[in-house]
Amino acid sequence: MTYNLLTVEPLALDAVTTALAQCLHVRVQEVDVADEDTDQELRNWDALVFCDMAPVPGDVSTSLDIYAQESVEPQPPERDLASAFARTAGTVVLFPAEEAPPSAYWLATEDGLVTRARLYEPDDEEPRFRIDRIEAPVARLSHVTVARIPEVVSELKIATPLADAFAEHLHHMHPEEASTPGTPIWRASNSLGAWEKLVRQMEAGWAPSGWYPPALFRQRLESRDKLEHVHRQLPENASALLQNALEPLDALFTQLTVEDPGLLRKELTGPEDTASEHGWWWNRRPEPLPW
Repeated sequence: MTYNLLTVEPLALDAVTTALAQCLHVRVQEVDVADEDTDQELRNWDALVFCDMAPVPGDVSTSLDIYAQESVEPQPPERDLASAFARTAGTVVLFPAEEAPPSAYWLATEDGLVTRARLYEPDDEEPRFRIDRIEAPVARLSHVTVARIPEVVSELKIATPLADAFAEHLHHMHPEEASTPGTPIWRASNSLGAWEKLVRQMEAGWAPSGWYPPALFRQRLESRDKLEHVHRQLPENASALLQNALEPLDALFTQLTVEDPGLLRKELTGPEDTASEHGWWWNRRPEPLPW
């Protein structure tokens, strides 16, 4: 299994070797750590754990590319290894998140904190790593802005069983339209997925993020508006399927919200928004608001 970690503090080869041995439950002699100055002929190619270290510029100091042989047991998830390594080596560790934005990272500290981080990698304009934002304060990163990172919430992997089943049926019944961007069937499938994501996260108490950006909440309500408009453009069999999927989602949304006299709508769209095309879902709100 491979792991990619970045440390804020520079580390010596011996410190990395000792920490990896402890975290992966192997002997120190079974860990091979090398940097750019290491003689490759002197490496232990029979090691159970290999690690290539490299200095990097900016808000992080060291890159660790780690590989654990299949015989190493257990093989922890990257999050667990990063947390254990931070605690053992006494450093702040960053590791990439699963979400699409390349700046999406997690950060682990030696005292057990794991929080979101936004990390920009070197490019032509900024030839250094830069930690732009973290979601919880870290003493060693007092210069970094502490604030929520909204873009990762929209990229979270949220299960949408009703939307998935709807899309599968449409691909069987109307394969060409379902695969062509911009068709009513394609728009219905996309908008239903967005609506179900909102309802499912609301049902889960906003897990796994623990909050929800207001701009994304507005986009999801607009997706429900789009479903109302596209409903009339669908073939009869697709329209019936969409209605069957919408009924439980709308009922759950109603159950998880309270009546709102237009205050949330004004907050999300501004007082100048007078569109009569908004549906009843704009007149309800989660309590408390998730942002």
